[in-house]
Amino acid sequence: MGAEVLIVLGLSLGASAAYSIVSITNKLTQPVAISQQTATLNSSLSDRPTFDLIYQLMAVFFDLVPVALVGFLLWQAARPHLGRLGVDFTRPGRDALTGVGLALAIGIPGIGVYLAGRALGLSVNVVPTALDAYWWTVPVLILSAVRAGVTEEVIVIGYLFARLRDLGWSKWQIIFATAALRGTYHLYQGFPAFVGNFAMGMLFGWLYNRFGRVLPLVIAHVLIDSAIFVGYPWAAAAFPALFS
Repeated sequence: MGAEVLIVLGLSLGASAAYSIVSITNKLTQPVAISQQTATLNSSLSDRPTFDLIYQLMAVFFDLVPVALVGFLLWQAARPHLGRLGVDFTRPGRDALTGVGLALAIGIPGIGVYLAGRALGLSVNVVPTALDAYWWTVPVLILSAVRAGVTEEVIVIGYLFARLRDLGWSKWQIIFATAALRGTYHLYQGFPAFVGNFAMGMLFGWLYNRFGRVLPLVIAHVLIDSAIFVGYPWAAAAFPALFS
């Protein structure tokens, strides 16, 4: 089971964490200050609009394959499947309201942490989207937010909680470890991003341990990322000094 966990992480967010550590090390050893460097989250993959769309959709699809893998592994092993992890639609109203509440509670302070990091020179300039403006730009950005929310919450919360419990880890060991993983694969944005996402991971881990529902966490994550991805061009144009 431990080998299975390492393989899943190596195919998904564990690999992202490793690349993030190398990325922040590279940034810190550059002659340019980290505050003068940029990280772009959603960029064009082709200068031809049709092929850019195809590449974007393929990237979303294949990035979700590890989610299908963990669902299959849990089902095959007669362990908690995705429904029992709280990824279902048995209580959509309550899950949606909880997700919206969490998005507001986390999203606004998260922007504050980022801006504070920028002011202190500890964060890179994060550009949530550099896609050209096509008819499909906003839907693709929302799909990208869905990819991030589903991948992170199903794997980091649902899957890892199930497997680490099976391996005998305690509640707080699991919460701390998954929060550290979440912070690490955001480290390429700077140390404030690690701190903010670690705190988010601690909260999400505690909520999942308490209520056993992944779907509200997915909803909150998707709403936060959708607002950032779609709203960034407007915010950057409206407040150029703040986002420069």
